[in-house]
Amino acid sequence: MSTLLVSQPNFADHVTPQGHPECADRVRAVEDALARDRFDRLIRRDAASGDLTMAELVHDARYMAKLRDARPAEGIGQLDADTFVSAKSLAVAATGLGGALAALDAVLLGEVDNAFCAIRPPGHHAEIATPMGFCLINTVAIAAREAQRKYGAERIAIIDFDVHHGNGTQDIFKGDPSVFYASSHQMPLFPGTGKASETGVGNICNAPLAPNSDGAEMREVYRTRIIPALLNFSPDLILFSAGFDAHERDPLAQLNWNAADFGWLTGKLMDAADRCCGNRIVSVLEGGYDLKGLAGGVSHHVAMLMDGAIGRLDD
Repeated sequence: MSTLLVSQPNFADHVTPQGHPECADRVRAVEDALARDRFDRLIRRDAASGDLTMAELVHDARYMAKLRDARPAEGIGQLDADTFVSAKSLAVAATGLGGALAALDAVLLGEVDNAFCAIRPPGHHAEIATPMGFCLINTVAIAAREAQRKYGAERIAIIDFDVHHGNGTQDIFKGDPSVFYASSHQMPLFPGTGKASETGVGNICNAPLAPNSDGAEMREVYRTRIIPALLNFSPDLILFSAGFDAHERDPLAQLNWNAADFGWLTGKLMDAADRCCGNRIVSVLEGGYDLKGLAGGVSHHVAMLMDGAIGRLDD
């Protein structure tokens, strides 16, 4: 397998308040983990800035104006109780978007089999008209629409294994049968969405997990619910909202996955990708707020992307 790592050179320019969990140290921890000899085979590229007018592919026409109006000339502006914007935050968001789109191009043009984007801020909570949950623009949703617009992909699947439900991604695609969205997430937990009964137009598959559940429960819902639904949808491309805050160390949630669980999950989703979309996967970093847990989860995730699937879907 050939795997592209897209890094974001300006990630530290998005400034959040001291002690805020979504901080520049997160990407530093990921970069340090992926600098080890184990990852020498990665193809590495820095992200260029993307065009933020593309946010209108998924957000309403006034959305970016709202973010620009909230952006301070200096210091930090506040969008809601836990979502902040600083002077250069939109430039950072643009570079994160550029990274995801570069990864999309590389995968869909056949340059690499798959890609991982080490970017911030996260995006899956950003709704059609509302930034929230640390998220400014919904990068993975924009990438899905661009795959359809630029490459004519008919069916896109987004698999979200962040511990928090991706309410923004669901909000954007809940009425669109050409995009399948599946999420495993702790419930109850912020943002309060993601009940199993939320099915959109048959294109949404939510698999809530109870607090203090572990990798065994996760494996069961992927084996019995998410992967069968994914295979039935038969996408042309799979995007990951790759959050690592289900790790047992994470301070913002109470699931008990370990680093190896992220490797298992990645391998199983690769098995599915092999069956339905020629292994085409683009993975975009979302959450993960314990630096050691984040580094461990990302290491297992990227190692599996590099090495290939781990076996039969019924393992």
